[in-house]
Amino acid sequence: MKSTIRSFIEGLIPYDYLLFGAALVLFLLFIIIAIIKRDKIKTALFFILLAFVTIIVVPTYGYTKLHETLFANKVELLSQKKLHFVQAVVVKGKITNLSKRDFKQCKITAELHKMSKNKYKNYLLQFKPLKKMSIVEYNIEKNATKEFKMIVEPFTYTHSYDVSLKADCR
Repeated sequence: MKSTIRSFIEGLIPYDYLLFGAALVLFLLFIIIAIIKRDKIKTALFFILLAFVTIIVVPTYGYTKLHETLFANKVELLSQKKLHFVQAVVVKGKITNLSKRDFKQCKITAELHKMSKNKYKNYLLQFKPLKKMSIVEYNIEKNATKEFKMIVEPFTYTHSYDVSLKADCR
């Protein structure tokens, strides 16, 4: 947990600090307005509620949308093959930098999920992968495409499965 928090803080960019600072300023502004309007209880409670919604929603939603915009990428699955002599799956894919900046590194994650005939069950199964593996690709220039290969092991599941890929780039 401590290393996860540390890596998150180390991965922040100046835009993130601006976003978090703006959320804090809005929070304090709404609290001050609520204090000023304390004679009108309904208005004060509204601003307090707005302040807490702001401090929770703005950083989480803003961080997600900011990074989707600044570090836009596209990950494609080219092939997947379950090896019979080893308990592993070979996943080949490619990542394309759609951003207007070069990526220093991209953490590409492959998740293997159970598959069923029920589409609603498939939706729920995607939240609990059977196996998850990540690799890091370095120095992907803007508008460039880079192929990658990863081996997900040990993978012992014998029924039908699905592979999903995602990338977090900086």
